[in-house]
Formats: sequence, C-alpha cells, structure tokens
Amino acid sequence: MSAVTLRGVEPGAPDAVVTALEPSLDEETRAWLRELKGEGRTRDAAIERLRELLLRGARFEVFRRRASMPYLRGEELDDIAMEAADDALLSVLRRLDDFRGLSRFTTWAYKFALYEAAVKLRKRAWQGREIPLEPETWNMFATRGPTPDVEAEQAALLEAVRTGIDEALTPHQRRILLALTVEGVPIDVLADRLGSTRGALYKTLHDARRKLRAHLADGGHALDEWLEES
Repeated sequence: MSAVTLRGVEPGAPDAVVTALEPSLDEETRAWLRELKGEGRTRDAAIERLRELLLRGARFEVFRRRASMPYLRGEELDDIAMEAADDALLSVLRRLDDFRGLSRFTTWAYKFALYEAAVKLRKRAWQGREIPLEPETWNMFATRGPTPDVEAEQAALLEAVRTGIDEALTPHQRRILLALTVEGVPIDVLADRLGSTRGALYKTLHDARRKLRAHLADGGHALDEWLEES
C-alpha cells in the first residue's frame, strides 16, 4: 500500500508536533514522525513499514480470538486482519497530530490495530443476526425478572425499572438501552446497523440511564447495577 493519499495528513506539512515533543521522544519515534510527515519515497516507505507493523498487530488479535469464532477459516481470519490493518493505518495517519509522546510511537500505533481487529471480529460475529429494535420488543426485559423466591423488594424494583423504561424513555432511547445493556449488542455493531456513530449511541445511552435513574429515584428505589455507567 504505497503512494497513499490520505485525508487530514498533508505530505510535507510543518513538523510542529515533532519539534514540540522532540526532547521527550526516543530516536525511533522521532524517525517515524519525521518520515510519516515527510514527502515522496521516504513517506511512502514509512507508510509501508507502518502497515506491516499494524498487520502483525491485527493478525495477533484476530488469531488470539479465533477460539471464540471456530466457524471462521484461516483465510477469512487473515482477510479480517488485513482489513483491520488498512483501517488502522488510516486512523494512525489521521491522528498523527494527536500523538503526545506518552509511549513509543509503535506502541501507540499498535493499539489501533488491536482495536480495529476487535471491532471487525465483533461485527463478523453479529453478521446475519437480527437485532430486535422494534419498540414492542422491549417487553423481553420481563424475562430477565426475578424467580419466585426473590424478595418482594427486588420484584418491586424490577417493576419500577420496566415502568421507567416504558414511560420515561423515548422509543429510540428504549431501543438503544435494551440492545446495549440487555441484548449485549456491541456498540460498534449497533452503530453500523443503525447508520449512526459510537459517540451518538453513547450519548443516547447516557441520557437514557440518566432519565431512568431519575425515574427510579423519584419512586424511592435504589439503583440496579446495570444502570451504572460503564
């Protein structure tokens, strides 16, 4: 992947970030930043080396998690790793100005590969699986209720939570809260299905939890653990 054209990263841009951080950076990190912010063949070669590093990281993460996805063959796992490495490469290059030198550059960049690989595996695991998002499906929460031997106080709290979900939340907040906290849908998978973003869904989840906590507090109920911020 050479001679890449990237948004947000101008070849030959002033090396202000490197200059500001240089006293605290190791030599290898300084070299990475200078070359990636350089021009021509130097930059292309650095990008190619970076992609190789990220591919190793993505492959490590994909094959580390392969036991949980036994239905994927080796070549499918490698395809996922290569896609993750490409996306991680774009993310690293777009965020070069965010690097603050708190770790080696390779350590910082490597985390992008691990993250992208994990995201793609989660999406692959949910591929073809239906995510219940219709308003009426929220009543499935009732099936998570107490058994007959649970104390009356816990039963009352559960009923208050169910009522709060129904009355205090908007249909959209209800869908997001239940999908993420009850169904266990990964947030990046849900964002992809809804054509939204992780940030937007986190905001919706935060607002839903806040409204539900207020509803329970108004009723004099303690807060259940699953309402706490993660």
